[in-house]
Amino acid sequence: MNDQLKDIFFQLLRLGLWGEGKLSLISPINLEDWNTIREYAAHHTVEGIIYDSFSLLEEHQLPPQSLRLKWAVRMDQIERHNEKMNQVIAEQFSLFNDQGIRPILQKGQGVASYYRNPSHRISGDIDWCFEADGYSKARHFLKENHPNFQDTAGFSLDYNWKGIHIEHHKRTFDFRSPLKKNYLKKLLFQYKDQQESIIINNVSIRLLAPELQLLQVNIHILKHLITYGIGLRQFCDSARLYYHVFSRIDNKALAQIYKTTGILKWIHLLHKLLVDYLGYPKNMLPFPYPEDLDITWMFDEVWYSGNFGFNDERFEDRKKSTLFARPDSPKRLWQNFKRYVKYAPQEAIAFPIIHTYSKFLGKDSD
Repeated sequence: MNDQLKDIFFQLLRLGLWGEGKLSLISPINLEDWNTIREYAAHHTVEGIIYDSFSLLEEHQLPPQSLRLKWAVRMDQIERHNEKMNQVIAEQFSLFNDQGIRPILQKGQGVASYYRNPSHRISGDIDWCFEADGYSKARHFLKENHPNFQDTAGFSLDYNWKGIHIEHHKRTFDFRSPLKKNYLKKLLFQYKDQQESIIINNVSIRLLAPELQLLQVNIHILKHLITYGIGLRQFCDSARLYYHVFSRIDNKALAQIYKTTGILKWIHLLHKLLVDYLGYPKNMLPFPYPEDLDITWMFDEVWYSGNFGFNDERFEDRKKSTLFARPDSPKRLWQNFKRYVKYAPQEAIAFPIIHTYSKFLGKDSD
């Protein structure tokens, strides 16, 4: 994708994400360019957001009708999948509650509710974390009623429920440093009374407090940047989440959370990317970032790696291994360690990589 087409791609992404503005074109977009835009949208799992931009385009700016039809078929698939996920979320939440278990929905459909069109956000799986001893209670329930689950090396378990992939997590945050364990527990207790909820299929689903949702979503992005990379959809999640909870968060407290967990320097990079590339309103950030930040290197990594690094064209012809899902895995992990080590504590950088090696990383989906 050349620079001109990349500019169009991001214009479309911003239009779909925020629902305002116009597309500025120097020359018309031909079918080949539209196919390239669609391919990159798929690599970054933002087909739905790009599709939502079409209602803001002039007639002559729209994709050819044949491509629009294919895109509409894909959107119908996404909508049906999200509807099925919502049914499973409501069912499982009610089921766990009936067992005296208090689940909390992580990321995924919880963040999707903050989009202009939640049904167009692509979700991979359903992630639950739990209060108190809920994880062990839920595991016992599965052992008795749904035994086909698998414990993983990453303090979690996974299984399929009515065709939807489910993960249970012992830890609420993708922050595997033992040095921060007590602090994170303290945060969960401190913000327990500020938990929020959303209605999914007439069931009130529990979410974390806004500050902790932001920590959870943003640390998840960092974890995958450190390993194989992550696509634009997760950055869109962060942007929509910030936008939705902006008026309800304690900016000072949030900055302190980022500082204490050691990721404040990286959060500045994240914020600048949200503003420069996704059009997030700079005046709605919780705190300013240094004006001399260079995020070109990080943006390039996001752009080329795509969704969890599976479509990184830079490594298509590289050495493959039966132990890893992606080619050149050890080299990629080491490169990312070196890139991010000055933006977060070394233990925060090292633990996702150690975890990756321990699992021989299969496919991550959300």
